[in-house]
Amino acid sequence: MDRIDRKLLNLMQRDASRTNVDMADEVGLSPSSCLRRVQRLRKSGLIERIVAILNPAKAGRVIKAMVTVELKRHGEQHMRRFLEIACAEEAVSHAYAVTGATDVVLMLRLRDMVEFDALCDRLFRDQTNVARFFTMIVIRTAKEETALRL
Repeated sequence: MDRIDRKLLNLMQRDASRTNVDMADEVGLSPSSCLRRVQRLRKSGLIERIVAILNPAKAGRVIKAMVTVELKRHGEQHMRRFLEIACAEEAVSHAYAVTGATDVVLMLRLRDMVEFDALCDRLFRDQTNVARFFTMIVIRTAKEETALRL
């Protein structure tokens, strides 16, 4: 990856809807050279996917919460099973198996507390292998960035 690739990737991370001609002009390439570079970056897997980032509040997902989860039983099969169940929930935007005192961290985007209560019933009670969970409701977001520093 050279300087021009980094410029292209930074442009795309800020606004992937820019035209190829616009990006080519910005980095000083012909449109065909720019297109070949972007295609190469996609083929290499460096560009994993191109998505639209929605405004959660306008999409009806006004509550952001983080939940730490401690499992009763440990081991790969128990972790995998819980993560499968969690990832099937539409309110779960991120799910991480982590090290330390906590086993799993979930990031949620919720419509309301009624949805959260129902999610708690499905994920954290009865037969879900959860020993305990702790919820933090986000009151202010200081930084939430999708772009990677190159």
